[in-house]
Amino acid sequence: MHSRGVDLIDKNEAGTVAEVRGDGRLPGNVTLPLEDPVSLLKALIDIPSTTWEEGPVCEALAATLEGAGFSVERQMVSPGRFNVIARVGDPLVTLSTHLDCVPPHLEARDLGDRIEGRGACDAKGLITAQIFAAMKLRAEGLDNFGLLFMVGEEEGGDGAKVANRTPGRNRFIINAEPTDFKQAVAGKGVLRLTLTSTGRAAHAAYPELGESAVLKLLDVLAELRAFPWPDDPVLGPTTMNIGTLKAGIKPNIIPPHAAAEIMFRTVTPWNDILARVLEIAGDRAAIEVNSTSEPIHLKVVPGFGRGEIVVRFGTDIPYLDAWGQAMLFGPGSIHDAHTAHEFILKRDLIEAVDVYASLVRSLLAAA
Repeated sequence: MHSRGVDLIDKNEAGTVAEVRGDGRLPGNVTLPLEDPVSLLKALIDIPSTTWEEGPVCEALAATLEGAGFSVERQMVSPGRFNVIARVGDPLVTLSTHLDCVPPHLEARDLGDRIEGRGACDAKGLITAQIFAAMKLRAEGLDNFGLLFMVGEEEGGDGAKVANRTPGRNRFIINAEPTDFKQAVAGKGVLRLTLTSTGRAAHAAYPELGESAVLKLLDVLAELRAFPWPDDPVLGPTTMNIGTLKAGIKPNIIPPHAAAEIMFRTVTPWNDILARVLEIAGDRAAIEVNSTSEPIHLKVVPGFGRGEIVVRFGTDIPYLDAWGQAMLFGPGSIHDAHTAHEFILKRDLIEAVDVYASLVRSLLAAA
């Protein structure tokens, strides 16, 4: 859709990553170890699952949970990748997180007190803790709870958007991200944009014969940086990051094109921020909207965790409103996620199993 220079991108149109059989399954019969959380986490980390390429880990988890006796649904999102939904009874409470990771893939390393590797805390360690919590609850004879593991969180939440169509009667969703065992009370929204400027190429010795796309884009970016973006008493300030810059052909050519990817962490409706960006850019840059989410305010259950926190990072929660009241909680630190040393402490992994199980019991009692 195009409006005032804005191009809204549907990430569900991502490319195929694997061929799917007629029954919705991917080829292969890989299952994962369920003897202990550490073994499961290492096996999960060792399956690459960069966004758009989650197919193998989707199938491995689905097959493993089926083998463990859960009722499992493979919810197709795009060819070769699907959400994994596991149920015990008819869920009122669901534990959830995401299956995808940022690149590059980093294999699991056991460093004694911790497991290091891509996804260790964001979010394969959280998947592991939730699975063992679910097995613990089922062994106690509890039912009416579930697991929801989604693709695509790191690139716009296409898995969550599909999951939101089929919440059943669910009333509470415990979404997992690394929050240092603190309950999140609120979280910032996201507005991710690409700004593109066009000019006219010419010999750099005769700049008057050309038009620099770089200078136009730099002017827009400077004005965006200088603008007084909104503050919120709980969420804090709106922030803007210029993440990538691509421009030009050679130093001796006036650049005919320039592009920048920027991301706002928003504390007000994203449409308000977009309107201001459009006003500032004017006819100097076209705006492409890559992903959006609104700020969130979350359920807190007294007596759990190590305090409360306001998070700045994006999650699937804005796309899961049909699943009921949302919590955001997990072991590990967001400051270690997406890094070369990403890790989770083994003691935190084990503790998270008991904490997630206790949260589900508490919410089932309130449902």
